[in-house]
Amino acid sequence: MSFVALVTGSTSGIGAATARRLAADGLTVIVHSRTSADEGEALADELGGTYLQADLGRDEEATGLVEQAIARHGRLDVLVNNAGISWPVPHADLDALTAADWRRLLDVNLIAPWLLCTAALPALQASDRPGGGSIVNVTSHAGVRPKGSSIAYAASKAALNHTTKLLAAALGPSVRVNAVAPGLVDTPLTKDWTEAHELWNSKSPMRRPAQPEDVADLIAAVLANTYLTGEVILLDGGLNLR
Repeated sequence: MSFVALVTGSTSGIGAATARRLAADGLTVIVHSRTSADEGEALADELGGTYLQADLGRDEEATGLVEQAIARHGRLDVLVNNAGISWPVPHADLDALTAADWRRLLDVNLIAPWLLCTAALPALQASDRPGGGSIVNVTSHAGVRPKGSSIAYAASKAALNHTTKLLAAALGPSVRVNAVAPGLVDTPLTKDWTEAHELWNSKSPMRRPAQPEDVADLIAAVLANTYLTGEVILLDGGLNLR
């Protein structure tokens, strides 16, 4: 039996690239989305894995996703919390975010990963994968540097970065917990973010945004390193140096 990985939000962009990379590394991958069932089923078939659907903004569906994954495969060795939502409004536009927007962002970007982690914990602690069970949270450059998207989005990702460190301290050595914090990634979601593309193309040392595969490669490397835990790894093409 191969090791099993659940990658949330994995029908496109970073999630799909990560699902493909982990499958290429020999893991059985569970593909997930809130909608896009046709794309999810197609990708799962391509990878020889499973597709599961859940709205992670609903507590019972978040925990149920893990329960379904373990019921299908009998184990869970890797959890990649990639699913998230963004409000691409300027930091200074304080009136653009309502309390409802804040709650939805926190539900999906912070509470859902917490629920997934805690639901997966018994299976991750029982994993016989080298280095034990492993969690990778996909956060954001905006959660490390106070820039990008909305205040609520950046705050949700900063909180997930800190949660990553706290979980790593609590769960070692049986479970490792790390975060990958990308800057701009070239995906269908970001194709119209003209100012962000201009910034990365002109100011970052790499002179381009990341591709989804760049992030997937880093996630795979984090999973492969059996000593790494409690780290938030910034992947922004060096823009932070500017």
